[in-house]
Amino acid sequence: MTKAEGDLTGAAKKKLPIGIQTFADMASGEYYYVDKTAHIHQLVEEGRYFFLSRPRRFGKSLLIDTIKSLFEGREELFRGLYVHDRWDWEQTHPVIRLSFADGVVTCREELDARIRYQLRRSRDNLRLPGSDAEDIPGEFADLIAAAHEHHGARAVVLIDEYDKPILDNITAPDRARELREGLKNLYSVLKDADPHLRFCLLTGVSKFSKVSLFSGLNNLNDITLDAPYATICGYTDRDIDTVFAPELPGLDREQVRYWYNGYRWGDECCDSIYNPFDILLLLQKRRFAPYWFESATPTFLVDLLAERGIFTPRLEQMQTEAELLSRFDVEQIATEALLFQTGYLTVHHVEEPMTGYWLYTLGYPNVEVESSLNQALLPALGVDEAPRQRLALFRILQAADLEALADHLKGLYASLPHDWYRNNPIARYEGHYASVFYSHFAALGLDITVEDSSNTGKVDMSVDFNGTIYLFEFKVVEQIPTGKALQQLKDKGYAAKYQGEGKPIYLIGVEFSREERQIVGFEVEEIAKPA
Repeated sequence: MTKAEGDLTGAAKKKLPIGIQTFADMASGEYYYVDKTAHIHQLVEEGRYFFLSRPRRFGKSLLIDTIKSLFEGREELFRGLYVHDRWDWEQTHPVIRLSFADGVVTCREELDARIRYQLRRSRDNLRLPGSDAEDIPGEFADLIAAAHEHHGARAVVLIDEYDKPILDNITAPDRARELREGLKNLYSVLKDADPHLRFCLLTGVSKFSKVSLFSGLNNLNDITLDAPYATICGYTDRDIDTVFAPELPGLDREQVRYWYNGYRWGDECCDSIYNPFDILLLLQKRRFAPYWFESATPTFLVDLLAERGIFTPRLEQMQTEAELLSRFDVEQIATEALLFQTGYLTVHHVEEPMTGYWLYTLGYPNVEVESSLNQALLPALGVDEAPRQRLALFRILQAADLEALADHLKGLYASLPHDWYRNNPIARYEGHYASVFYSHFAALGLDITVEDSSNTGKVDMSVDFNGTIYLFEFKVVEQIPTGKALQQLKDKGYAAKYQGEGKPIYLIGVEFSREERQIVGFEVEEIAKPA
């Protein structure tokens, strides 16, 4: 019986491992622990050089420390876990662990000093003599070779948050490139250290191209989107319902899923994942809140999305190739790759329309991310006093007051500053009107579907809230409303899909004037319930 399974038979509460990244602490029995050693065992048996990308606060550091303890042969920590009876505890390996998770470096000199400090510390921990090398690559190469020779076993190299110095400076491209070259200087050693290495794993948020950062380390196997490792970090539904079962009473289990589940690294067959940071803080504080999003959402992300004129409804159904998902560099930051690798979008669907051509459909993982990101985007879209506007929208929808809704939305567009229209590049896109509309609703955390499909077509946006369904169709006109938006909703029979639910249904045709920059048509028709 594993430790996780053991929790099924007892309801005794344990400590919540908030901020715990040391495996020895987790294995002490004091904390709730989800056993990931089956994944680790498979990884070690399968190969030697690996790369794993996951967003921040997903347990990468704990994963690294678990692997470190395993190779060091700390058998007592693994009793009761999957790997215990499958590991050769007589064979140990010297482990070199480097981490860039803590602090921020702002220049090459600081980076080099931090690297040298960690290399010296690794030498001390492994009881190795000093190196005569005068540069960082020489020191690192000497360390790996000396560890192998001194301990009589190949070394294990584990690098945590390998890309953080670059990401911390991504808005300063010259500085980011300087730090990238400093890291490349370090990582280039790995390709020639093969005779001395038993296992190597690099983790981070982004996947920088091999050409720009790894300098020929072509045998680095990227397992980010590999189905067998989809759940190597984070919690599954089963983990929540078993390991954390003593903490669930008093919480709405469906709301927990709606708010925090939904991350997926692989196709629909892979289990969806919860961010551990969210779950642990929810269990501690007993209230729903955007814990992960508020912990460190970069302002540069919001600024970049606004600068690129991103059509926010598209974020729910963004399609991209696998190659683009894994492409990230200082000079070229694809929107899809940035949002996926940082955790704001996740995989919804994977298809292979042609042999070898993989197409990924991305979308929000859950309501926490969708509502929080759209809240952050509203000021960038020109919406002033967004919190007050959200509260007003909430009260109107609670009352299902369609006349007040029309007035509210017209007031929202009237409040967009004229200078903002003139100066902001997003104003060149007709989609700006729909972006403001969608993001205003999405910021409330409502049940929204963009391009909601039926057998007659796709309605632009559907909202299911407080027992009422709203179907929106958008049109952009020059000045005079045409009535075509509402007519399309009726002609296509979009409401038929929902009539069996027994809820009130409103068809709402919204027409924006390109010239007036305002809603000039807001037509509503209620669909009668079936007899």
